[in-house]
Amino acid sequence: MSKYITTPIYYVNGEAHIGHAYTTFIADTFARYHRLKGEDTFFLTGTDEHGQKIEESAQKHNKPTQEFADEISATFKNLWDEFGISYDKFIRTTDEEHKRGVQKAFEVMYNKGDIYKDFYEGHYCVSCETFFPETQLVDGEFCPDCGRTTSVVKEESYFFKLSNYEEKLLQYYEEHPEFIMPKSRANEVINFVKGGLRDLSVTRTSFTWGVKMPESIHDDKHVMYVWLDALLNYVTALGYGGDEAKMNYWPADVHFVGKDILRFHAIYWPAFLMSLDLPLPKHIGAHGWWTRDGEKMSKSKGNVVHPKEVADAYGVENLRYFMLREVPFGQDGDFSQRAFIDRINSELSNDLGNLLNRIIGMSGKYSNFVIDSKDVTKYHAKELRAMDEILDSLDTYIQKLQPHRYLEELWRVFAIGNGVIQEYEPWVKMKNNQEDEALATVALVANVLARAAIMLHPVMPETTKIIADALSFEINTQSFKKLVQEKALLDTFTIKKVPPLFPRIDEPLMEEAPKAEPNPPKKEEKKVQKESTKEQDNLIEIGQFFETSLKVGTVVEAEEVPKSKKLLKLQVDLGEEKPRQVVAGIKEFYSPADLLNTQVCVVANLKPAKLMGMISEGMLLAAKDEDGLCLVRPEKPKKAGTPIG
Repeated sequence: MSKYITTPIYYVNGEAHIGHAYTTFIADTFARYHRLKGEDTFFLTGTDEHGQKIEESAQKHNKPTQEFADEISATFKNLWDEFGISYDKFIRTTDEEHKRGVQKAFEVMYNKGDIYKDFYEGHYCVSCETFFPETQLVDGEFCPDCGRTTSVVKEESYFFKLSNYEEKLLQYYEEHPEFIMPKSRANEVINFVKGGLRDLSVTRTSFTWGVKMPESIHDDKHVMYVWLDALLNYVTALGYGGDEAKMNYWPADVHFVGKDILRFHAIYWPAFLMSLDLPLPKHIGAHGWWTRDGEKMSKSKGNVVHPKEVADAYGVENLRYFMLREVPFGQDGDFSQRAFIDRINSELSNDLGNLLNRIIGMSGKYSNFVIDSKDVTKYHAKELRAMDEILDSLDTYIQKLQPHRYLEELWRVFAIGNGVIQEYEPWVKMKNNQEDEALATVALVANVLARAAIMLHPVMPETTKIIADALSFEINTQSFKKLVQEKALLDTFTIKKVPPLFPRIDEPLMEEAPKAEPNPPKKEEKKVQKESTKEQDNLIEIGQFFETSLKVGTVVEAEEVPKSKKLLKLQVDLGEEKPRQVVAGIKEFYSPADLLNTQVCVVANLKPAKLMGMISEGMLLAAKDEDGLCLVRPEKPKKAGTPIG
């Protein structure tokens, strides 16, 4: 059975950051896991090097565009090599083979009638390489995704008939509920498609840094849109449009991507593949973003986490473990040195490293470092069964794209090893002339370490090699089959002394991130002291208060607003003929699931307002301070429409 694992190809307008490392560590772990099982695995990563952003960045650096792309691409490749990433191919979209494959795909879709020429006029965001309708802009000008200024562009373009694939995509999502993982991410994609798909501009004439049109189309003034070009890397890397010997790996088992590019991978990419009559990938795995010490990272704050800096200070394997263990896949994570140090000291040093040290010490005292498994089953059948039950469950967490749960369960195996030492106290048994039982306990722990090290190998390949060498075996497919699948015990061996694997860390090894300056006071806050003397002038009559209609409402529907980082769209029952639509900027603090079938307090007599093209017929009451935002809610359930006041 073959497996195909991919990262996104990383855009070469800046150096690798901690989010790039996270995606790459996950993909590398999954590739190593499948290889360990003996599955023929192809792991792809690389860089995305075309588009207006790259052309402009090169100009700012006074360098030819190709030279600039070469330099940045090399920083990614060199970092992954330094980190020991086990990719099978590092693709660049400036590779000639890739360009030929993209031209072939364009030609196929064009000849099929899925690509046509027309004119496009709209608001274009250079940073996102995306057009947006005016209804989706913030304040009529700013990009809803990145917040940067858009510009009105009118140009001739070739369009892909994305609208033709709306129903096919929805049908595919329904028939393949695990296509988008975690499942919580699928709803936002489905809702976006249900909102209607417009045909997609797939070429540009306003810049030249991109893949040229196929010769058969005879239109040299166009270059291909970066997303069409970039997404096709997953098949051009296997030879699509050229030597297709590796196309047997397609379809991909998992495309690992950040949540910010999920729409492109879960909507555009499947539609392109349908047009090309190619199978769709089995899973799109979308992970969250990383903050630092609870704050969004930014260059201006000086709190960006550079993966090489962390790896140099703490070790790349510790970083791999921390990132995969710290956050459930799909959710946002926070990088904190204190949390990192706690995991190293507690889980790696105490639970794992100390366990190896203990059996080295005990075997040295009791048996001249020789460990023999002959009596393990006799004295510890119960512990063996418990360990194997856990190990047998681990594959489930790989299939569900849950590396954090994989590691959480694996640590229960190390807990078994530490627990039996405390329970059976081999040193007491040696004093009581129960040598066979004492040595069987030591041998059990050696086998616990061996099997768990094999399963930890995809996450910490170098560390587990040291453990395996100390236990006189190699971690490979053969030892996986023998010790994990067939549940054999280690042959008699002489354990090797090794230095402590995870020395304790008492203080942070990197400079702490600069503390955020207190938020600058808003205009209203600046006026507080001045206006405190005028408060009497601002008092209102009770009649004025009752001009505001406040009511209790029940949220009967809730969904995220596509392309908005802050907005949720709610249908709120206020005891009227039909629910009110309320668009609220609370997405950072509440998910749709948090609100469904709960009660809220609503300002019910506001004039309707339009937010991102949607009518909002009310406002929720909420309180916000430095700890976040919370909605004002009734203490006890009340009938929908109950007045407040």
